[in-house]
Amino acid sequence: MTDTTTTTPYATQDETNSDTTGTPFEGVYPAMTTPFTDDDAVDHEQLAENARYLERAGVDGVVPVGSTGESATMSHDEHVAVIETVRDALDDIPVIAGTGSNNTAEALSLSERAADAGADGLLLISPYYNRPEPAGFLEHYRTIADAVDLPQIVYNVPSRTGQSIPVDVTVELAEHPNVRGYKAASGDLNLISEVIERTRDESFAVLSGDDGLTLPVLSAGGAGTISVVANVEPERTCAMVGAALSGDYDRARTLHHELSPLVRELFAETNPIPVKEAMYLRGRGGPHLRPPLSRLSTDRRESLRELLAAYEASAPGAVDRERIESATRGAE
Repeated sequence: MTDTTTTTPYATQDETNSDTTGTPFEGVYPAMTTPFTDDDAVDHEQLAENARYLERAGVDGVVPVGSTGESATMSHDEHVAVIETVRDALDDIPVIAGTGSNNTAEALSLSERAADAGADGLLLISPYYNRPEPAGFLEHYRTIADAVDLPQIVYNVPSRTGQSIPVDVTVELAEHPNVRGYKAASGDLNLISEVIERTRDESFAVLSGDDGLTLPVLSAGGAGTISVVANVEPERTCAMVGAALSGDYDRARTLHHELSPLVRELFAETNPIPVKEAMYLRGRGGPHLRPPLSRLSTDRRESLRELLAAYEASAPGAVDRERIESATRGAE
């Protein structure tokens, strides 16, 4: 994979070209949902259309088969087929495939199969349930990085794994030529800031993994976001991130606050339950989730519909705040 160049608004080629900044990942990477048919099969036709929609909207890459893509309920064959569908649907932007596992051998196998399926990079959640020591984290990630010659992103999300990756481990992994990024979903800005501070001399990108914290992470030196809200509002998310990356923080703050009500709504129930409903309301696949996840609760559906209508009616930076506040009050 060649290093990526952001296509977000408010950023010039010179300002964001990773060949000059040393940043391997930059901009907006939606953590894609996986549409399913009513009989529980992957809807590959809708999946491909969703990928093309995101590319047209100007995102810098896509991340299928992660947590938002319900990868935990897919077989390995389904997992690989999703990667192939997304890769075949796109023209120019990279596909960063989720291939992590709590089993190192399984994560390695999935990573090798993803590479064969055309993935341009890998997103690797830290081993969950096992609770490895620092030496175990290092061995896990190095095993995959040594074997698969693709750019890889370490994914720290302790709310799902039960354990945060120690900063010292991340800093040591950043020295590996194939470990090129870090998805920060700990919610701990002090920890994230320290990772940014201590990896500044490496070709290593820190990406926000919490939509509500994307702007603070960017202000601390982060390079972009692997985003849930970008599935639903890709242009607005790209505008916010692009503004921040080009130094226009007044514009970035305006867009951050504009997106915040939707971000809160998309995490009112377990991800990806609300975003799957939002995609359904936008005509981008059915609301079906695989068990044990269930559809968004009935009392939240109408407020989400009203909130989305407020965004549809306005360009980025021009949303009617009163209409948004009215919709969000209806969910309380």
